[in-house]
Amino acid sequence: MNIKLIKLPTLSLLLALSAPVFAADTTTIKVEEPWARESPPTVTNGAAYMTLVNTGKEADRLVGASGEVSATVELHTHLMEDGVMKMRPIKAIEVNPGEPAVLRPGGLHIMLIGLKKPLVAGQTFPLRLRFEKAGEMPVEVKVRKMELGGGSEHSGHQVHKAQ
Repeated sequence: MNIKLIKLPTLSLLLALSAPVFAADTTTIKVEEPWARESPPTVTNGAAYMTLVNTGKEADRLVGASGEVSATVELHTHLMEDGVMKMRPIKAIEVNPGEPAVLRPGGLHIMLIGLKKPLVAGQTFPLRLRFEKAGEMPVEVKVRKMELGGGSEHSGHQVHKAQ
């Protein structure tokens, strides 16, 4: 019986070259246009917005987010209570196939509580999104200039307290 042994460096090279054949892109969540509005120096809270697109066949949920930009990062929504619009933390944001989840001012958003420094237009900051099925996903959030007359949707954020 003539068995030849493959040396460890050769085996390592063969495995490394064949890895892409076995790797598949299993990410079914796409993050489009992550952004935040610039914040005045005295404002200690902000929000991040984006569109989440599920290209898979099964529903998923955004169940959390984290980042160094603020002391606390929470998922939030706006609710009408007794004729008053209020923001509330939520446990998850549904991301169904074929139905983009749009995070926008006045609706679903990622709340940044206790900003460590003001958000400056033109700069970016990283966030990590955590999905129930897709796992963790890094995103780079671009800070946009506040438009004239804008900003009122989240003017109440400065009174949020970390819970």
